Amino acid sequence: MPYAHRYADGRTIPLPVGKVVCVGRNYADHARELNNPIPDTPLLFIKPATSIADLDAPLQLPDFGGPCHFEAELAVLIGAPLTRATPDRTLAAVAGYGLGLDLTLRELQERLKQKGHPWEMAKAFDHSCPLSAFVAVEQIADVEDCRYELWLNGQRQQRGDTRQMLTKVSALLAYCSQFFTLLPGDVVLTGTPAGVGVLQPGDQLKLSLEQCLTVNTRVAE
Repeated sequence: MPYAHRYADGRTIPLPVGKVVCVGRNYADHARELNNPIPDTPLLFIKPATSIADLDAPLQLPDFGGPCHFEAELAVLIGAPLTRATPDRTLAAVAGYGLGLDLTLRELQERLKQKGHPWEMAKAFDHSCPLSAFVAVEQIADVEDCRYELWLNGQRQQRGDTRQMLTKVSALLAYCSQFFTLLPGDVVLTGTPAGVGVLQPGDQLKLSLEQCLTVNTRVAE
């Protein structure tokens, strides 16, 4: 089935599937684990709508580019247009919160970076952005103070706490909107904490957001 935005209770969200604006190095511990400098301002890149897949379905790893890494992130579904917005106005435009994986071909990314080339091939390939269902905004008491986790084969690998973001969610949406109009149906991935790693065929993953969303998935064999 083609991907469509939906709520965790099964209701379809009547929004188109748009672009995904992603944020790199929004957690200092993740920047350090990859020996990357901590940026002064958010590092933005885009995944197209063709990158989006259903996180409930088996993850499809590409057959090019070397090992594929997982990066768990808080996903923000946009419900109203944001253009050059101020942080105090952004959260009112959110339609829901969920979880996403920024699948990354790390070795290919490093080769492209070393050559000074863009690295969309390592980040924006088909199915590189599996997304969960979304929970309604009111189910997250404070998005600036919430937690999410990823387990790989029964071991916790990542724990994200939005209090530790270098740029908070409301300010991040405002920053993105200075450069790219965020349209209804777009998604913003807000950055990943430390603990990223390589996926293997048959791996079992569990992701959770607070107490309101849990997703179990696996890597296709």
